[in-house]
Amino acid sequence: MNRIAVLTGAGVSAESGLGTYRDNGGLWDNYDPYEVASIDGWYRNPGKVLDFYNMQREHLKEVKPNEAHRLIAALESRYRVDVITQNVDNLHERAGSTHVVHLHGEVTKVRPENCFNDADGFSEKQVFDVGYGRVSLGDKAPNGVQLRPHIVFFGEAVPKLMEAIDLVSRADIVLIVGTSLSVYPAASLYRYAPDEAPIYVVDPKPVPLHDRRMEQLEMVATEGMKELYSRLMK
Repeated sequence: MNRIAVLTGAGVSAESGLGTYRDNGGLWDNYDPYEVASIDGWYRNPGKVLDFYNMQREHLKEVKPNEAHRLIAALESRYRVDVITQNVDNLHERAGSTHVVHLHGEVTKVRPENCFNDADGFSEKQVFDVGYGRVSLGDKAPNGVQLRPHIVFFGEAVPKLMEAIDLVSRADIVLIVGTSLSVYPAASLYRYAPDEAPIYVVDPKPVPLHDRRMEQLEMVATEGMKELYSRLMK
């Protein structure tokens, strides 16, 4: 079975009603990322960070996967599909994708603040799902330590990067959907694709194509995935 690696970003969830971060009108226009999404912000004001992610969970509860999510999942009928996403939402899973690597963490999960680090080899044994519930200061894990979002904050390592590199390096086809290739290290992942692997980029705005294997579909995620699904399922 041929393998597809699908690299996704905020654009794939935007059509479900989840705001992007960096575009005009995005979340970072209204919130300082270094206050609500950095490790320094967590140390300074963990309550503010918890409130921000509580808000994200509450919003996520109200939205549904869109056609792009569903078509990515539907490719599994013919391919081994590895979704590597910068998104922290659970829309790929809710659409039916069975192998999703979250580079930047998952908003519906939490962990003790002293776990998932170099000391424990980034083990997820103490990570657990809170769904769309709230987490507050004073909420402790079973080990007695304050819970924090299971999110890769600015200023922290991206521990699943090597897993993502391995998956891309074994792909026969690479799809890049809803990401403008501007957020590193995720933006460099396509470079690990085999020389013969075609790379399709779905983005409504022109993206600099630095690789001869790349073809851009200047479309929003849902329209681009309809076109790619049609091509790939022939």
